[in-house]
Amino acid sequence: MEAKKPFNFIKWAKSRKGQQVLICVAFMIIPLALLLVFTYLPFGEMVRFSFYKMKYGTPREKWQFVGWKNYIDVFSRDDCFGALKLSLYYMAGAILQLVLALYLATILSFKVKGGNFFKGLMFFPYLISGIAIGFIFKFFYTRGFVFDTILQWLGFELENLPYWLKDQSVNNWSLVATSVWRYFGQNMVLFIGAIMSVDAELYEAAQLDGANKFEQFKHIILPSIKTIVTLNVILSITGSLSAFEQPFVITDGANGTGTYFIIMNEIAHVSQKVGLASAMAVVLLLIIFVCAILQQLFFKYIFRDAASEDESYKAKRARLKAEKAAARAAKKGVA
Repeated sequence: MEAKKPFNFIKWAKSRKGQQVLICVAFMIIPLALLLVFTYLPFGEMVRFSFYKMKYGTPREKWQFVGWKNYIDVFSRDDCFGALKLSLYYMAGAILQLVLALYLATILSFKVKGGNFFKGLMFFPYLISGIAIGFIFKFFYTRGFVFDTILQWLGFELENLPYWLKDQSVNNWSLVATSVWRYFGQNMVLFIGAIMSVDAELYEAAQLDGANKFEQFKHIILPSIKTIVTLNVILSITGSLSAFEQPFVITDGANGTGTYFIIMNEIAHVSQKVGLASAMAVVLLLIIFVCAILQQLFFKYIFRDAASEDESYKAKRARLKAEKAAARAAKKGVA
């Protein structure tokens, strides 16, 4: 009986099969290693920091373990919990943004004069840096400048207009409007791409049943793009919880406009309460995680009948194709 030859790794690595395996392993290990080093390990350290009272540069032996105190402070401090409540403004703006984007996307998905120009015009704000947009709207909302001038042209008196960035009854809505202006074009383009992928024959099948435009939107468009709708809602709601650029640049969090990220930034880098800031970050992650699960369950319930409706229209499309084929065959027979 012949003895088995020892495994030659170098020879195997030079072979075609060996090179394929090594390339696949390299492409798999390198991204996972980068993800572990730059995401999961820092996150684990942040969770550990959240149980300590510490400052930047404090030696490890001087860290003071405080247990759950930092997490209790997140919900008991007025600035932290107030910033969480402020996110409701941005959530309301996110819902308005999605409704507007879906409405315009539905119109622009069909042949409209100047549609491509309008798409580009609406998507352009998303390409601008958030810092630049902050400076633009800081000038736009300044007392007596662009926005006030436009309103005066429409007949409003300057003395009767509020201070858009100082009056706490309107300043957060002003910042939300800035966020909506920037992001709704991105949502619109995603919706347009999804709507244009819907089979046009489904509309013909619906028209045979006498469905109007709203019924076509409800029973064809919306169920067909449910994945993109769910994705956009999750991104918009989670984005509203982490709003930072616009309020930071425009107001620097003054006059009750400090969002959760702005307060967290002040606590971490001004007050040097690293443990409390880390606890705030962990709480925000948990809130986003819970919101994502709730939204998934909500849309699963909303679109529970979407599959059956989609199959129904597919059956009608098949019937429409069969009728067209029969009509063509009849014409050939007559000829």
